[in-house]
Amino acid sequence: MTESRVSFTLDSTLGTVDTAEQTASRIAADAGFDDDEVMRISMAVREAAVNAVLHGNAYDPNKKVRLDFENSGRALVITIRDEGCGLDMSRIPDPLAPENLLKTSGRGIFLIRSFMDEVQISPSQTGTEIKLIKHVHGPSAGGKEASREHED
Repeated sequence: MTESRVSFTLDSTLGTVDTAEQTASRIAADAGFDDDEVMRISMAVREAAVNAVLHGNAYDPNKKVRLDFENSGRALVITIRDEGCGLDMSRIPDPLAPENLLKTSGRGIFLIRSFMDEVQISPSQTGTEIKLIKHVHGPSAGGKEASREHED
């Protein structure tokens, strides 16, 4: 993995969520994550982007979603920021509570947390920032990622 940073801004439409997911998939694959991890990372980014567009910016065409992908060589850090009115974490229902099990929505943050190694959510009056972190696991003795160990 080499160090790199990619940033871009999306409109507040669900159509742009595909762009976020595809970019995450490409960057995670380029970073050396295996197919399963690439899928998890891209799905976490998709869920976070949907939350930013739908819940954060409420489809407001004047508000944007900012994405930053940073590959440090030890971890892939993805930061997604909306321009909404902030997030009250205490109001997010537990998707595993019996009364929520049959609901068709409300599992985004739960899924994000299950797919990533670390998730940091920072609500504010100017929006919400969610930082998704996936660590590089299992370096071999030669310094290559485990997923690439058998390429030699």
